[in-house]
Amino acid sequence: MALEEFTGNHKLLHSYKYTWAPIDKGYNRRTLYVNVGDGIIKEKPVSQMMIDKFTGGKGFGLKLLWDATRPDTKWDDPENEIVINTGPICGITQYSGTGKSLVVTISPQTDIVIDSNVGGFFGPFMKFAGFDSLELQGKADKDVIVLIDETREVVEIYEAGSESPDSHLLAEYLTETLAASEKDRVNISVVSAGTAADNSLIGMLNFSFFDIRRKLVRLKQAGRGGIGTVLRNKKIRAVVAHTKGVTGNRNNVVDAEAIMERGKRFNREMRELDDKQCEMRSKGTAHLTHIMNDYDLLPTHNFKFGSHPDAYKINGEVWKSFFTQGVPDGCWIGCNMACAKGVDNYELRSGPYKGSKVIVDGPEYESTSSLGSIAGIFNPDFTIESNFYCDTYGICTISWGTILGFVMECYENGILNEERTGGLKLNFGNADNAMELLHQVSRGEGFGKIAGLGVRKMKELFAKNGWGDPGFLQDIGMENKGLEYSQYVSKESLAQQGGYAMTNKGPQHDEAWLIFMDMVNNQIPTFEKKAEALHYFPMFRTWFGLQGLCKLPWNDVEPEDNAQSSEPAKVPEHVDNYVTIYRSVTGNTNFDKHELIRQSERVYNFQRVFNIRRGYGLRKHDAQPYRAAGPVTEEEYLSRQERYDKQLIDLMQLDPSNMTLAEKMKATRAYRENRYEQLLDAVYKRRGWNKNGIPTISHLKDLGMDLPEVLEVVTPLQ
Repeated sequence: MALEEFTGNHKLLHSYKYTWAPIDKGYNRRTLYVNVGDGIIKEKPVSQMMIDKFTGGKGFGLKLLWDATRPDTKWDDPENEIVINTGPICGITQYSGTGKSLVVTISPQTDIVIDSNVGGFFGPFMKFAGFDSLELQGKADKDVIVLIDETREVVEIYEAGSESPDSHLLAEYLTETLAASEKDRVNISVVSAGTAADNSLIGMLNFSFFDIRRKLVRLKQAGRGGIGTVLRNKKIRAVVAHTKGVTGNRNNVVDAEAIMERGKRFNREMRELDDKQCEMRSKGTAHLTHIMNDYDLLPTHNFKFGSHPDAYKINGEVWKSFFTQGVPDGCWIGCNMACAKGVDNYELRSGPYKGSKVIVDGPEYESTSSLGSIAGIFNPDFTIESNFYCDTYGICTISWGTILGFVMECYENGILNEERTGGLKLNFGNADNAMELLHQVSRGEGFGKIAGLGVRKMKELFAKNGWGDPGFLQDIGMENKGLEYSQYVSKESLAQQGGYAMTNKGPQHDEAWLIFMDMVNNQIPTFEKKAEALHYFPMFRTWFGLQGLCKLPWNDVEPEDNAQSSEPAKVPEHVDNYVTIYRSVTGNTNFDKHELIRQSERVYNFQRVFNIRRGYGLRKHDAQPYRAAGPVTEEEYLSRQERYDKQLIDLMQLDPSNMTLAEKMKATRAYRENRYEQLLDAVYKRRGWNKNGIPTISHLKDLGMDLPEVLEVVTPLQ
């Protein structure tokens, strides 16, 4: 197939001719603006100030979104944007994990900025086509497809045709149709969201890539906060990037040899150490499932418990048996971590594609919980099938699982019943009804319309209807800032509680995963050490989103002598790799590991101020549901009574033998909630914020982020 077939079936609405220019030291120094409502397509220059202050990736996205919106812009206003961004390192092929994009928008779930780090080929291809960022604004009257085509140096908006909106079919159709030849299929990447994104607030984006070994189109996800819902609200069916191809140095880096040397060093670690460490090449992140269960960290029954006797049914070896082995499972060229596992030729048992054989990407660890244990379901087939449908429908698997756990606990407590769910029996473990609920979300029918609102809005609705006690709903509803929790039980890790609830966007593990440092290894016992960790690690991980990097190569394989280093949790040799790579791409010889953190601090504080500008971003918005901190129900307490009673003795100097169960639970709650408040104080101080969570003017000046628009927001609140 060729372009002529596509243009014959799709009406061209708007076209923009641009002049391609080579990337310079990791930057195009221009962004692309596309308004699908009025058809305006234009380029914008990237100033040196923007590079100095915002670096790239999420930084560029936040700045562009800030400039495009007002403090009261709603997620479904035409002026809201989806901004897809690359960073200076994004697109190199000599080091693993360098093909990531960072997407930002105002979230339907949180009413603040959501950001999501995603693989697939779109980001690098957009960058190779000539643009560091893409702003999508406006609302079309009819579904449209946006095409960025480096081969013809054009950006075009087409009226969508009769192709399926579900992502696995849409990405395949556009790849096959727009490729000039079979070999050209690898040069096309599609961004899309499926039918559930039309009918829920939890829609996500799929970014495609063509798997040369399998000769199939695969999908990676920008999952959190409803970005896909925003895309479909704008009536964008797909965004396509078509590049001329990938060569060795399309980023035009300053020192390719230094990057290759670090890449070879890392690849040797993967070859020699992966099988002894995390087994990423054979199991991907699903290797974590049984480890989390062993440490009482695997969410089961809506985070009530951290382990389950049936968890052996979904352990890492089980997932390995489903994953195709011996294929280079990277979601970007040159990545030797090969952790983007897939289940090939999987025959679906339900839904509109019943009987079809498909490739299912993952499941990742998060999905082994969210599409399984959190609902009390320990059936790999349920998880795999749910994973496929979440992807093609455009549903965030993390949010969906936490929603499902909440719904099931509400059902078991009489807050919901068959009359309220439209006949669905949504008790823990009911896989058939859980699958039907997922299909209802896609169709916009029945109780699926309510479940697709997310946990926060369901809590409000159930309380308004008088279906349950608002306090209980608040305690068990695992969301913060409107975003559902990702899949780790944080009750016994105060640092992880902060790592979740103090995030700018809402509870997502990619910002600060500190459970093992805190709970297992006891490396950060004091408030001061926890605060230091909750400063450094969120800033370090933010940096990946500025550069176009995946976080997994940082610490999912470690140098053999890492344990003997001065700061093993930071994996200092790998930090040095990133410093070397950044300097080698950009030529910035003044860059070191300290400036790495400062780059992130500038953007992190800007995002905090962005939230404040929108009426959020204060201490009260960092509050967590109590289940994130401790046992809500008697069943929870009794399941770990020995642990909790011992803490009453050791930590609170109380005698549990003289206390009723209610008294023990009350004392435990008071202690844990007070500890969290103390943590907030310590972390805010370390981050340069006041006690209300607002960046101080002196801290902003020190970072060089005392921009007029920033000071206008924070000065009245000091």
